Amino acid sequence: MRELFEPVTVGKLELRNRVFMAPMTRSRAFEEGRVGELTAEYYAQRAAAGLIITEAIQPCVLGQGYVWTPGLHSGEQVAAWRKVTDAVHAKGGRIFAQLMHSGRIGHPSLYPDGELPVAPSPIASGEQLFTPEGMLDHPEPREMTLDDIRGAVEDFANAARNAVDAGFDGVELHGANGYLINQFLADGTNRRTDAYGGSVAGRIRFAVEVAQAVAEAIGPERVGFRVSPGTTVNGISESDPAELYTALLRALAPLDLAFVHIMEMGDRELTRRLRGEWPGTLVLNPHPTPEAFPSRPEYGAEALREGVADAVAFGELWLANPDLPARIQAGGPYNAADSSTFYGGDHRGYTDYPEL
Repeated sequence: MRELFEPVTVGKLELRNRVFMAPMTRSRAFEEGRVGELTAEYYAQRAAAGLIITEAIQPCVLGQGYVWTPGLHSGEQVAAWRKVTDAVHAKGGRIFAQLMHSGRIGHPSLYPDGELPVAPSPIASGEQLFTPEGMLDHPEPREMTLDDIRGAVEDFANAARNAVDAGFDGVELHGANGYLINQFLADGTNRRTDAYGGSVAGRIRFAVEVAQAVAEAIGPERVGFRVSPGTTVNGISESDPAELYTALLRALAPLDLAFVHIMEMGDRELTRRLRGEWPGTLVLNPHPTPEAFPSRPEYGAEALREGVADAVAFGELWLANPDLPARIQAGGPYNAADSSTFYGGDHRGYTDYPEL
């Protein structure tokens, strides 16, 4: 699988391989959204990745969607993340922060003043929030005003500045998996009749404005953008993914971002179409068919050979195999991931997976 181990350029970074670590929520920021020493160890163990993309990080208080997830909107959170980036850089690694506003995938219990979560339209997700006390239904969110939208754009830009202050090499904007940016993109969650809804041009507007603001704040060479065309995660429905994401990538292309990251949902034909629309670096979380979950190294090598991607990102493989590049080169074996330790907890299932 030599294709996986060729260098690749992302923005202004020359990366040593094309085996990227995909973002994975681990819910271990127990104190006011601050990561701890275990998180620094976790990411440093995986510094052999061409690029690490962190778990989702909320850019503001209302951006939080789950218990124990980290933020990048306070000085204390920035200082905590700086220990993580220092640890990764000391091992020769590169790391981007994924910024995610959860939108309607939130709950008043997560916010100090008990506010409702916000979204493009007042449509509940139909999903639930896990808490130590039990499951809670997501409420109907408050529809965002134009001032709310402008504020959310600025929250992303401020969090990107904080990420650079924390030592990150860049940020990835989470426009996938049913969170706020995706909620604006999808016609099932965006029923607005103003300039941010209706047509495809209206529904992509928020995403493009966020990307523009973040690119202006920290430089486009430090900004990636993740999408999941056709996803149904978190109650999302998109009637027109080919049209929608073609338009989005065309609108993002002039910004000269570091990369677009596609979470492939089993539709390789759509991936090929979007590859043709994107002139820059394309990172693929490869799932060429609906049965190809979780992803495997051979899917990544195949995508590189086909030319549908410039780099590939793996999730569960990295979670359980901190020395993943060495294991791929050796042909395995691979540790199996323990799903009972994915979220919350201590070092078990986090920093104790053995290396070869």
